[in-house]
Formats: sequence, C-alpha cells, structure tokens
Amino acid sequence: MTKDVLISIRGMQFAEESDAEPVEVITAGEYYLRNGKHYVMYEEVVEGVDSTGKNMIKVGKDSMELTKKGGATSTHMVFEKNKKNVTYYYTPYGSLLIGIDTKKVDIQEKENELKVEVDYELEVNYEHVADCHIHLQVNEKGTEGFQIVKDEKDA
Repeated sequence: MTKDVLISIRGMQFAEESDAEPVEVITAGEYYLRNGKHYVMYEEVVEGVDSTGKNMIKVGKDSMELTKKGGATSTHMVFEKNKKNVTYYYTPYGSLLIGIDTKKVDIQEKENELKVEVDYELEVNYEHVADCHIHLQVNEKGTEGFQIVKDEKDA
C-alpha cells in the first residue's frame, strides 16, 4: 500500500437505554508498514475547537492502538484480543477513567487495503457503559476498493 490513503472509521455503541446510531469519519491520511505493524496517521477536526488533533492507529497481531493528541481530547486506547486495558480519556471538561475489555480483533490485509473489526465493552469509572464495535478500513488512494457500506450490525 502507498503512503497516501483514505481512511474510514465507523463506530457503534450499544447502550441499553439508547438507539444505536453509527458514527463514521472518512478522511485522508498516511500509511506505513514497519516491523510487521501497520501505522495509520490522520488529522481530526472537531467543530468548535480551534486546534487540530493528530491521531495514530497502530495495528499488530490481535491488537489495535489509538493515540489521540491535541484538538479536544487526548488518550491512548489499547484494544488487545481477550484483554482488558484501562486508560484515561482527557477532555476539556476533565479526565475519565475508561476500561476497554476487548472481545474481538479481526484483521484482514490485502495489497491495497487493510480492514480491522474490533468488538469491546466500554467502562467509565469501572461501570459498564456500552458494548461497542469499530470498523476501520484503509485503502490506497485511487483504488476502487474503498466503499461506504452498511454493516449487518449497523442495520
């Protein structure tokens, strides 16, 4: 895959009291493969925030990490299959202690495409908040493989 990529990140939260609506971000970014790990970097613009956040996703065997710096929030979230990780999620209103209990990390690699599916339970201050699903798709710019499709879980 080349350095210039298109990135789609779609997330779902299945909380007991709410109707689940998917949130999707589609943006341009950069891709690198180093020491057998996939690195995806992109900038995040948040409405009402003056600065731009810099995000990095690192995908390895049975794991995905998301590092957010700048902008409205900062965090380092680790999704490791069958493991629970705890971290702080920093916001302009204070920090939250979050737990990420990852159930599934499914990685599919092709020549011009990387797909990652993550299922996890989200806790805030040791209280279960939601069951969540992340779908990450990275495609080389200019390829026809990039599609916006509805997951069966989103329907």
